[in-house]
Amino acid sequence: MRIGNLAEATGTPVETIRFYEREGLIAAAQRSGNNYRLYTAAHAERLAFIRHCRNLDMTLDEIRSLLRLRDSPSANCAEVNVLLDEHIGHVAQRIRELRTLEKALKALRARCSSPQAIDACGILNHLDSAAAHRTTASPCRHIRGAH
Repeated sequence: MRIGNLAEATGTPVETIRFYEREGLIAAAQRSGNNYRLYTAAHAERLAFIRHCRNLDMTLDEIRSLLRLRDSPSANCAEVNVLLDEHIGHVAQRIRELRTLEKALKALRARCSSPQAIDACGILNHLDSAAAHRTTASPCRHIRGAH
């Protein structure tokens, strides 16, 4: 199948498929006489595996490790367990960070309980004040994978 067919069959954008191919997560496709990439059912199956791992918020390095292990079916799966345990720890940490973020956002939201003139908006005034006091020594923090 051509790349557009693979994209449609797996719900994966064409550029993402090309990216995964460049990253070595899926094997390079053979080329037809007119230089179109030709993918097989094996590509679709591997891409589905990668997509499922991404839906579990695994990094490309984690997925690369899982694929390497998956490609060695007679090997011991202890490394898979370790990888997943580490990922669970990262998720738990992110949940704690998101709970802290939720509390901060709720506190910010409480600063403006009713509609009023923008110049009196407690939320915007607090954001302006916090931005004015932020120094370059305290980096902005954004929770990875939150969106």
